[in-house]
Amino acid sequence: MHLSHYSYSVNRAIWKITRNFHKTCQHLSKSKVVLGIETSCDDTGAAVVNTEGQILGEALNSQTKIHVEHGGINPSTAKSLHIEQIKNVVTTALQRAGTTLQDLDAIAVTTEPGLAPCLGIGLGYAKELVAESGLPMIPIHHMQAHALTARLLEHIEFPFLVLLISGGHSILTVAQDVDRFLLIGRGLDTSPGDCLEKVARCLNLKSLPECQNLSGGAAIEMLAKGGDPKRFAFNAAQNRVPSCDFSFSGVRTQAETHIQKEREQEGISGESVISTVEDLCASLQYAITFQICRRLQRAFSYCELQGLLPENSTLVVSGGVASNQYIRQCLQQVCQMNSARLVCPPPKLCTDNGVMIAWNGIEKLRIGRGISSDPQSENYSPRSPIGEDVTEELFRLGLKIPRLKLEIQP
Repeated sequence: MHLSHYSYSVNRAIWKITRNFHKTCQHLSKSKVVLGIETSCDDTGAAVVNTEGQILGEALNSQTKIHVEHGGINPSTAKSLHIEQIKNVVTTALQRAGTTLQDLDAIAVTTEPGLAPCLGIGLGYAKELVAESGLPMIPIHHMQAHALTARLLEHIEFPFLVLLISGGHSILTVAQDVDRFLLIGRGLDTSPGDCLEKVARCLNLKSLPECQNLSGGAAIEMLAKGGDPKRFAFNAAQNRVPSCDFSFSGVRTQAETHIQKEREQEGISGESVISTVEDLCASLQYAITFQICRRLQRAFSYCELQGLLPENSTLVVSGGVASNQYIRQCLQQVCQMNSARLVCPPPKLCTDNGVMIAWNGIEKLRIGRGISSDPQSENYSPRSPIGEDVTEELFRLGLKIPRLKLEIQP
């Protein structure tokens, strides 16, 4: 073989190797883009997010107003509204992102936990899109997505502590990795958000002009600012149990019983409001906050005992109730006692949305885990724990914690 021809062949081979190497590097460094779909309850949400944490486009259709008018969430109504809205919501999110299905790297969809009829609509639509596009599907655990949303906005290393408090949940968990969680505290009955909503309804707060456009929880928070949090004692028996589990049904019953008694004493009927409404709101808010903080205090003690968190750890708080500024201030006090940093996503990302689903999809895509091998056979699960349950182990330890003192001014 002529030397020049040999040199050409070698150079050509080197060029091919170099070109393929650069192509591989470009592929690895290319920003991934994921569409997230959320229909676990009464919000139809979709969003497009990339690996840099940029929210490229999102859309949300809330059913809250309709369900409030009917006195609570009706699964059949919620399902019908999801069917009516899902195509438009997903299309709008893609349009706002300036993307098509061909631009995506995967589709993430909530499959657990939630209302069965609602989960089915989101999953069914995701399957249609996957069949049409050939894209990978990433099933998402709704509560794990809530727990990791803060990582979209801030640098938070694993492991960290998570408190999820909303109208449907009260959970304390340690996020050990993208797909690995320890459940250390759970709701045993009504959630804090549901407790606030039910008591607000019992108080007839919607009859007050300043509360007409507020949720029950927001109305109680506003009125509590003018009240005395020590006026009424709503004690939760759960506070004396050495666990991190939550129970708000007793607090709710005590508050509702007191309201009825005051209505009778004041001769109130119809939609009138009792004269001590501000004090009652402040006392209820304090009782709920105290229990949450007490559970959190024990969670920090348990994590320290078991070596589950690093020094100068992080607490992420999410869920609708996390928007309550009084509760946040008290949680901050507990964090300071434990040399921890408090991180709360903005209110719009604390409630259900497509962004958190897309971001959880990005997190799983990065590590190459949790991607469905057979999308069309995926199913939903209405009940699903966030992770390994260690609540009984924690209870058996009988951890004693110091008396909790909170600055209580609303």
